[in-house]
Amino acid sequence: MSNITGAEAIAICLKKQNVKFVFGIVGVPVTAIAEALQKHDVKFIAMRNEQAASYAAQAASYLIGSPQGCLVVSGPGVTNAISGLANAKINKWPMFLIGGASPSFQSKMGAFQEEKQLESVSPFVKFYASIDSIERIPFYIEKAIRTSLFGEPGPTYLDISSDIIDDEVDEDLIKMMPELAEIPKSQADDEMIQKAVNLLKKAKKPLIIVGKGMAWARAENELRELVDLLGMPFLPTPMGKGVVDDSHELNVSPARTLALREADTILLLGARLNWMLHFGKPPRFKSDVKIIQVDISAEDIGNNIPTEIALLGDGVNVIKQLISTIKGKNISFNKQSAWFTELEEKILLNKDQIDSMLSDNSEKMNYYHAFSIIKNLLPDDAIVVSEGANTMDIGRTQMTHSLPRKRLDAGTHGTMGVGLGFAIAAALVEPGKRVVAVEGDSAFGFSGMEVDTACRYDLPIIFIIFNNGGIGSGFDNKRDKKGIKNVSALSHTAHYEVMAEAFGGDGYFVKTMDEFQNAFSTALSKNNTAVINVLIDPMADRKKQEFAWNRRDKMD
Repeated sequence: MSNITGAEAIAICLKKQNVKFVFGIVGVPVTAIAEALQKHDVKFIAMRNEQAASYAAQAASYLIGSPQGCLVVSGPGVTNAISGLANAKINKWPMFLIGGASPSFQSKMGAFQEEKQLESVSPFVKFYASIDSIERIPFYIEKAIRTSLFGEPGPTYLDISSDIIDDEVDEDLIKMMPELAEIPKSQADDEMIQKAVNLLKKAKKPLIIVGKGMAWARAENELRELVDLLGMPFLPTPMGKGVVDDSHELNVSPARTLALREADTILLLGARLNWMLHFGKPPRFKSDVKIIQVDISAEDIGNNIPTEIALLGDGVNVIKQLISTIKGKNISFNKQSAWFTELEEKILLNKDQIDSMLSDNSEKMNYYHAFSIIKNLLPDDAIVVSEGANTMDIGRTQMTHSLPRKRLDAGTHGTMGVGLGFAIAAALVEPGKRVVAVEGDSAFGFSGMEVDTACRYDLPIIFIIFNNGGIGSGFDNKRDKKGIKNVSALSHTAHYEVMAEAFGGDGYFVKTMDEFQNAFSTALSKNNTAVINVLIDPMADRKKQEFAWNRRDKMD
């Protein structure tokens, strides 16, 4: 019989549950856990901020398809990581957070960094607990990971006090813990499948919306077959891009507003009718639109507007059911219909507007100039991370994806600051792929010190900063005509690229399209961390929008 510490017990349990990465920052009382993780071949990635570490953990979880972790110290370490829990919860991504805690025998005495950690995390997690004994570590680790992954994915939290971390237990007791069971996957009711197919057959203006839930489900092969079988136009959400190739002839993203507004029947696949899809309400949608909704979460069925037909189940299983029922029924939509003609005309009109912005010969770059260079040089299998206001919104329309899970952005919470953590996770999870993080200057500022993390781990990430000198709209300087500081202004002359140079990477400062093209080409030819600081015209904007980005008027 040999004894091991609580720290080693945690590492052994995480390894047995197939955890590959834990991100975090060491300190009292969790340093021993991080050291034990590395000893047992679970990679601990030392970050610069707990918030960025928690973002990295959820991105790794999403890309791998199983919960990866974040490890933080007690008190402020836990509270700093809560933003990551909130983002994972609303995106429905798995991850687990382990927070150190004050010694149990000093509870309520005002111990070092003593905090109400369980109460603090409780609104943002599926499961939380304080590990109450060293012998029960296997039980809590398995439950936290299983709960994070099964059903509707989401974050979980475990609290562990310093005395349990340092305590000892029989190693055999830890090694006997069971491995995680295979994920149970349900399928929809056969009668509902038949009703859905019948409704699609009657549709005059059908539309398929592909959400990131389909990317999580790994449903790309089945969904591509379904789209071709139905011959109906589809619209991907930002992180649903690439589940079906963006270059597919049925992709109507350039006519997004028209497609949503005029569709009479929508097959909603792994997406929610929240603010990102304008709540499914007029004037962005028809008042009588019929929704066929596919989701793993019963709670999300019929949210904001009634669902005509609910198909509750795993994305792959439900799509297979639809394909099986559709085959032989000859319900493929007619590409010569007035609906397709209307969409194609709108696509061409929007293309003309973009082309006019690309042909702008002014000396200063606008967003469309910059994105055209990225699009032309970007490898097909690159992972793109995107955040910022105009930077992310315009990039969503200008950057195409042929493969699933190759775009990570601010997501359902619209969280700024996720970019660097996401990029670090992507580079670690898929080491053979290029990772390009396209950042607004404001978004980059939330976690810019993680450039050090990327350099320390020799990660070939290219951080491209669109510097327009402001939050959203840009500014040439930091003061208005009255000499009063503008609250949205940032430094348009900031040299962000120097951060990469400070930590051993490459930095590039570019003002013209030619300079940008040369810098990006050079960065792609190397295998290290780079920051390209792209000076964008502060007055540059996106093409005129028919509706505001987020409706704020009262709705019935």
